[in-house]
Formats: sequence, C-alpha cells, structure tokens
Amino acid sequence: MIIGIAGRIAAGKETLTQFLRDQGFSYNETGALLLEVLEEQGIEGTRWNQQNLADEWRQKDGAGAIMKKFLEKLDLNKTHIIDSLRNAGEAEYLKEQLGDDFVLIAVDAPREIRFKRLVERDKPNDPKVWEDFLKVDERDNFDPDNPMGQQTGKLIEAADFVIMNDKDLEHAMNQVKEIWEEIKKKCS
Repeated sequence: MIIGIAGRIAAGKETLTQFLRDQGFSYNETGALLLEVLEEQGIEGTRWNQQNLADEWRQKDGAGAIMKKFLEKLDLNKTHIIDSLRNAGEAEYLKEQLGDDFVLIAVDAPREIRFKRLVERDKPNDPKVWEDFLKVDERDNFDPDNPMGQQTGKLIEAADFVIMNDKDLEHAMNQVKEIWEEIKKKCS
C-alpha cells in the first residue's frame, strides 16, 4: 500500500507522516528526490527551483512523472508514504497503477495559522514575510496557466481523507487515528 500525502505549506503534514512511520510505513519525499537532482545539476535547492523541476518533468513525461520514478524504485510488497503530491495527475497516476492499494490523505489549515507555523518552524527555504508566503501559497494552490504545475487545492478536493489541522495537536492526532482505523478496515 502507498499513502500519498498532500497539503498546503505548513498545514501539518509532518505530524501525519510521523504517525504513519510509527505504523511501519517507509517514508519517501518528493522534495528529497528533487533536491538530489538539483544538487547533481549544481542548482540551488530552493522551493521555487524544486517546483520548476517538477513542472518540467510533468511537462516532459506527463502528470504522473514523479510518481512513476517512485514506483520504479519502491518495493510494492511493502507499505510506503509519498510526501508530498503536488499535482492532481500524480494522484490519478497512482490510483491507475495501484487501485485500492493507494490512499490519498490531505492536510489543510487556514492561511493565518499556516503562516504562524511557518515562521515558528523557521526552515531555511520558507518565506519569512506574509507577502512572500502568499506568493508561495498561491503557486502551490493552482496556477491555471500551468496545468502541469502545483495543484494542492485540487488534491485536497480529490483526497480520500482530509485532516483540517486548525486546532491543537491532540485534535489533529484524533483525526489521524480515525483515518488510520478506516485505512486498516479497507486493508483487511
């Protein structure tokens, strides 16, 4: 089984992925795959450059290009997380390839909460001011001029499960555990 994770920047995906890792899922991150290639090309690993590379791959090899790279290297007899899907075509590709062995979970939260979290976590590539955050958030959500670009909003709409992470950690964990119980029922 593969669980795809989608969500807006600083929505709380790491909480979900840590829970799934604790259940025995191996962790695979699209960002790490993109960073590796950018590093090999001598290009700075900024969020913007990662998105540009992902868009380039999708335009060249179709919307499922990144997921195809993962499926070629993963042992499909084991359980995996792929964090973060960014284009609706990635979820469609995995669903076509895996059927019921693919589940998409999305995590979301209001912009103000996500910006506060982003400032607090202080990752090097994160935007530091509201205006820059809005630019990143808009590009992540959906660019109508780039169908092979970021489509987090569409992924949230298409998700099998959505966690609204707008309260405390306990509330988020309760949602994660409920979803986990549903997934276990589906798998048995």
